Amino acid sequence: MTVSDQNPRSPLSHLQARLAKGNDKARAEAVGKRHARGFRTARENLVDLVDPGSFIEYGQLAVAAQRTRRDVEALQQETPGDGIITGTATVNATHFGEGKTRTAVIINDYTVLAGTQGYFHHKKIDRLLDIAERERLPVIMYAEGGGGRPGDTDVMTNMAGLNVPSFWRWSKLSGKVPRISVSNGFCFAGNAALFGAADVRIATQTSWIGMAGPAMIEGGGLGSYAPTDIGPADLHAHNGGIDLLVADEATATQAAKVVLSYTQGDAAHFDVEDQQVLRDILPDNRRMAYDVRKVIRQLFDRHSVTELRPAYGRAIITGFARVAGKAVAFIASDCRHLGGAIDTTAARKCDEFLRLVERWQLPVVSLIDTPGFMVGPASEAEGAARVMPELFNAAAAVTTPWVAIFLRRGYGLGAMALAGGSFEAPSIAASWPQGEFGGMGLEGAVKLGYRKELDALPEGPERQALFESLLAKLYNQGRATEAASFLELDMVIDPAETRTVILRGIGSTTAA
Repeated sequence: MTVSDQNPRSPLSHLQARLAKGNDKARAEAVGKRHARGFRTARENLVDLVDPGSFIEYGQLAVAAQRTRRDVEALQQETPGDGIITGTATVNATHFGEGKTRTAVIINDYTVLAGTQGYFHHKKIDRLLDIAERERLPVIMYAEGGGGRPGDTDVMTNMAGLNVPSFWRWSKLSGKVPRISVSNGFCFAGNAALFGAADVRIATQTSWIGMAGPAMIEGGGLGSYAPTDIGPADLHAHNGGIDLLVADEATATQAAKVVLSYTQGDAAHFDVEDQQVLRDILPDNRRMAYDVRKVIRQLFDRHSVTELRPAYGRAIITGFARVAGKAVAFIASDCRHLGGAIDTTAARKCDEFLRLVERWQLPVVSLIDTPGFMVGPASEAEGAARVMPELFNAAAAVTTPWVAIFLRRGYGLGAMALAGGSFEAPSIAASWPQGEFGGMGLEGAVKLGYRKELDALPEGPERQALFESLLAKLYNQGRATEAASFLELDMVIDPAETRTVILRGIGSTTAA
């Protein structure tokens, strides 16, 4: 440092003093309140998220647009950055290199005016989103905050404050770059709109997310509510509004890095579970349910699986994983919920996930064991005839490789939808030896197709014996080897060879 730099009146010293006002060390009271709630500061989250020394901050010197009503020195001390940190950095560069890991970072600062969205706050968001679009950078956004801010009195050319491009810019990035949002604490109104419009939404248990906060609700004559009455995280986990529900900000930050990693390239190192276990992982009794998550964990690279929305649409499991280091998206039937039948909620979940997969351009691995779509008056009342066909539209729109693995049952339109819309749609459609196929579930097919023969016998052992014999006949006709002999499937495989088949299907030459 030169002598002039040490001069407290030098431009550099002035800059350093000005920047220091926005650091956590200079804001002990605000930081203390944050820590007292068990939360981290925005800059603590930033340090944990980005690679050391890689962050370039934009707009750090901004303050709230309130110079006409507040002292400038106070604004610098109390509203640093106008309540938001924006910049670019690398994330996960150690694993994937700097070239593939440059990321746009937007972190709302709740210690500044409750993270509300002011004039310069929005300008900073807009600037970063423009850079993200031009440079094709993924975006991670921490969305905590109370929504729009009415107190920015410096803005004299604004009436309703609706001429704000942030939401449009954010949504315009859809399909161009990955967008990951994180919520902790209160996330209301405009903040919630940004959070909810992301590709993948991560929230802590201590999150409350709502399209309006208490003041707006009460102002609309809808009653008086505490902030913690509005949109608790567990509610959104069950209604599909949250993709990943985690314990705290530290876990959320790590989850954001993991989710982003699936878009950053191949993992150089991976461990594999014993694939021989897959040969005996399904129960011998074809009517017995099993935990398909055990199959998922055994099949994919060790510790590579991230499941999305586990409490929502439970008949289908969706998530990301790796096979020999290659990132894939997977869908899987869960026969423990509705026997694996695809209800309207599961269809919506799968539809939305496949549209995300196409935006992120990940190959699809589908693990299928379903009796088909859920039918009946109750299902139709939920909009089945509108919702379920959309799954075919979403599947047909996927342009990446698709590998369908039939673990057991592949019945009806539901099985076709999970195979990409048709058994001919996947690059490989393979079945385990336990596979069984038909236009509808075997039990239902026997009851419907042989009703006269069954009704001719009284209830009892003789009728049950006939039912079982007819069921066995249909099973033999529809078993995987027979389906493959008619070329309805590409192959029947040893379950232990599933990884090899998947890698061939996604066009990889990497060893399984």
